Amino acid sequence: MIRALTGYSTRHPWKVIALWAVLGVVLSALTPMLFDRVTQNQAGDFLPRSYDSAAALRIAKERFGVNPDATTVTVLVARSDGKAMTAADRQRVEAEAAKLAKRRVIMPREDDGPQRFLIPDRSQTPRIAPAMTAPDRSFQLLSVELIGNRGDKGLQDVYRTFRDSARIQFSEAGMRTGFTGALAETVDTVDSRKIVTTVGSGLIVGLIVLLNVLVFRSVLAALLPLLAVAMIGFVAAGAVAGAAMLTGLKLDAGTPGLINVVLLGIGIDYLLFLLFRYREQLRTRPGQSAREAAAQVSGRVGTAITSAALTIVAAFATLGLATFGQFRSMGPAIAVAVVVMMVGSLTLLPALLAAAGRKMFWPSRTALRPETGESWAARLGALVTRKPLMMLTASVALLAALAAGLIGIRMDYGQAGSGAQTPAAATAAEISRTLPAGVSDPTSVFIAAEDGSALTAERLDGLSRALTQVKGVGQIAPTVLSGDRRAARIDLYPTADPRSRQARDLAVGPIRATVAQHTPAGMTAHVGGTPAIVADISTAVDHDLTIVFPVAAALIALILLLLLRSLLAPVILLLSVGLGFAATLGAAALLFQHVIGEPGVGFTLPLVLFLFVVALGTDYNILIADRVREEMRRSGTARAAVARAVRHTAPAIATAGLVLAASFAGLVTSPGNEQIAFAMTLGILLSALVVSLVLVPALAALLGRAIWWPLRPRPAAAGHRTGPFEPHPPAFESHPTATAVTSAGRQER
Repeated sequence: MIRALTGYSTRHPWKVIALWAVLGVVLSALTPMLFDRVTQNQAGDFLPRSYDSAAALRIAKERFGVNPDATTVTVLVARSDGKAMTAADRQRVEAEAAKLAKRRVIMPREDDGPQRFLIPDRSQTPRIAPAMTAPDRSFQLLSVELIGNRGDKGLQDVYRTFRDSARIQFSEAGMRTGFTGALAETVDTVDSRKIVTTVGSGLIVGLIVLLNVLVFRSVLAALLPLLAVAMIGFVAAGAVAGAAMLTGLKLDAGTPGLINVVLLGIGIDYLLFLLFRYREQLRTRPGQSAREAAAQVSGRVGTAITSAALTIVAAFATLGLATFGQFRSMGPAIAVAVVVMMVGSLTLLPALLAAAGRKMFWPSRTALRPETGESWAARLGALVTRKPLMMLTASVALLAALAAGLIGIRMDYGQAGSGAQTPAAATAAEISRTLPAGVSDPTSVFIAAEDGSALTAERLDGLSRALTQVKGVGQIAPTVLSGDRRAARIDLYPTADPRSRQARDLAVGPIRATVAQHTPAGMTAHVGGTPAIVADISTAVDHDLTIVFPVAAALIALILLLLLRSLLAPVILLLSVGLGFAATLGAAALLFQHVIGEPGVGFTLPLVLFLFVVALGTDYNILIADRVREEMRRSGTARAAVARAVRHTAPAIATAGLVLAASFAGLVTSPGNEQIAFAMTLGILLSALVVSLVLVPALAALLGRAIWWPLRPRPAAAGHRTGPFEPHPPAFESHPTATAVTSAGRQER
């Protein structure tokens, strides 16, 4: 199957290139519209129905008409001269708010071309209502509801337009304004880091291109394949959106961005695996036609690429077992995208090699000449095999020292952006000086009669009075009945910041306990709001970790077992990447929790890090292990084979690791992703440079051919010379029948 795909692609390169180009162009235009139909914004919607906050959210939508896609902005309005607001001032504020509520906010569009009609239009008329007045009458609050996800660029532009319009309108009325809430915080952070984000993204792309130019000494080899990876990425994103529409799967709004990062990283990895082996083949056989070399290289490396991709697919597919819907949808989505990238790596990339031929390394005149002198990779291979115990001890000691950071690690369930010095944070601080911090994001209790009968506020007075006595609840709003009087809502305004741990502990602790104790007989009550939702999400994630980790590890082990046909080697590779994962997570805890002083590491970091570092780290291990086994089939000692394997694969693994680490480092420019950017970057570097190039080769040098137990590869007969892609003689010490089977399997590989 693999050789059939790569063979067809190298025989008919221009047909394959044209097909991918058409698919890429069409889907790049349609994908934004498709993703708009399959994403949802409310994190609580991803919770199973059994969770208390999910039940509260369901009542809010069904009985109170709460839009799950809505995001609320709190607007502070005060007199410009700082004096207390009079009754006339409050009437003026309400009048100006009514004008704004009738005005449609048009989303700005930078693109006037045909593609502008495919970009989702976020233009809308906001819902505005008076919220609360400060006890000292220093300001009045308005609640503004906008529809959309706060991470959506279109909604952010709509908010900016509304904010600027409201600021001007109230200023003309002698008022000053302040804006706070999740959307305001996000936009302020994005705006404050706009230059850093633009420059940082440019530097990351420039670094990736520069690395490829320095390695291959070719501009074409650096740029052309990157365009191919981007083209495959467009098709993959379209496939994910299409599959979600067909299956009814709802994706988190952040999933498309994550898919782009994943595809860029692994696509460049697979590309580099092919390019390095292609260059090696052309250097070894200068008389061979470029198309034939491309076919041989793609067929041989295609096995490693397929196995590497399947490990990532298996790891992310296990998220389908998660109870938290955001993970359950993200896993299969990324798995589909990786499958498309795998197919592209077996078709489009080989087609490019066949079509470009030796011109792929233009304008360099030395790229295809045999290396003169001893390269750094050769010196590394000699060092690892000459002193394997020392190198093994050093690498394990480094990883173990970083893993020590796991001692005392804490999970942080706060939201990105909390604590940032932004205008939104300043407005929130001003509000909290006279009103409870939870005013802008209340914790709500939803009540319904079990028999569906009508409710009255008087029947809930006992519950309201009990909630006012809960320590940490600053104020409580009057009971609100739904339109059909079959449900009621009591809004609580905690004194703690809604994004803080104190607010979460309050919601799921004393508030839920009070609700359970004082809810009248015949009624059910549920606690909702952001703090309760985040607390329930943390419970769901903790549960999912105990399921996903072992299942993903088992699937990856099975793939390694089928690829390597060994019982010992898969265990070694899995333990090595597991140690790399522990070291990365420990380093993140050391930096962010102990050095910087943050509450802990993000609660999603362990799962995301496990999937990426273990799956992508296994890619590099597969490449080095596959080459070690290939070299052990040649004549010579096992240590000499390991040295040759390191010499040939170290440049590809090191370059791929640096490029992938650079792509993940680009996440640092996105607000709230600092921990993920650091951990992913460090994890990939450790996996590539320490685990795959030092730890695994050192173990292979110490164990020799025993690492492939129970089927040990044996060297070819004396005097027999084997090139990198020539068929090898039977190379496993085993039963004659098994030898015949494995020999046939090697021919396919």
